Amino acid sequence: MGDLPVNPLVLIGVGSSFAFSGLFYHLYQEKKKELKKLKEIPVFNPDHHLLRVLKASPHKRLQYAAVEGLVQADGDSLASQFVPRCFGVIQKIAVEEHWQYWNSLTRTWNSRTMNKKETNNSVPFSLITPGAYITDLNVKVQNPLEASGCYLERVHFKVRRAEESLVNVVLQGFSQEKPVAMEESEELLRVGSILTGFGEVVLEGGQVMRLQAPHDGCKYMLVPTDHRSFIDRQERSASLWKTLTAVSGLTGVSILAGIIYNLVGKQDDRSK
Repeated sequence: MGDLPVNPLVLIGVGSSFAFSGLFYHLYQEKKKELKKLKEIPVFNPDHHLLRVLKASPHKRLQYAAVEGLVQADGDSLASQFVPRCFGVIQKIAVEEHWQYWNSLTRTWNSRTMNKKETNNSVPFSLITPGAYITDLNVKVQNPLEASGCYLERVHFKVRRAEESLVNVVLQGFSQEKPVAMEESEELLRVGSILTGFGEVVLEGGQVMRLQAPHDGCKYMLVPTDHRSFIDRQERSASLWKTLTAVSGLTGVSILAGIIYNLVGKQDDRSK
């Protein structure tokens, strides 16, 4: 049986390039659809304009809208346990221990995490119009822990190494385990930070505006930035998938063109 005219690895490379190009194109199209829907969502500040729109809306509600504002605690805020003069309305504190245990089969020390503790605290908060430090209008955020989105800021992170002593070394010899480090972190949704919420907006009692999870199944989402920056980030993501589509496709075409060129060159040599 004669040798293959083309290296199988080269063919795999061509196929992989076109396969990745198709995958990236699919992701690009999905991101484009998502971006189009996001741009169709009405955007408001917690101000009199939003109040007038709600009063004029059926059932005094907007089924889905974006509200952009500054985070303000409705009562007392949460003080950071690690950072002085740092306050928030949602707090997440995590502590976990890193240990190593002796694996007699491989005769190596393997790592594992244990005794992980996580504490979540929250207080009621609202969104107010940026720049309006004294205002009688705000949008209360309902059940923020149910919302998706990475809206917490890490304000503290520290790894404490375990101290080794003669007693610990002896105990490790019997237990075949030893502590390595303890990791602690704290995340906050800080008072005064910009937040954009996507959800249902309702008016209660003629003056109280609330942002809550939609009843029609749409995504309830909080993002730690203004609306324009959020849209810009989504557009950059779409551009990335588009670029990867083009690069993967051109790579596959280039390799395929090289294969055809080599095959035609060898055919010419045989003809001569």
